[in-house]
Amino acid sequence: MHDHDHSHGTASSPEETLALLEYMLGHNRHHAEELHELAHNLPESEAALLHDAVEDFNQGNEKLAKVLSALKGE
Repeated sequence: MHDHDHSHGTASSPEETLALLEYMLGHNRHHAEELHELAHNLPESEAALLHDAVEDFNQGNEKLAKVLSALKGE
């Protein structure tokens, strides 16, 4: 596990917005990986529920990725 500050503030330019979104997407993906690993230490029913939650998290991350692609004109 890791410690970090979640007070990211607000972006004041389109470039800062893009950079912040890129950072947050990578950060969220890292959290999803951590949650997946935690599931291996849980009883089967709780692990299954956590894996479902990770899938939901990943779906949100994919939406963020689409926003980034759109902002980049990809």
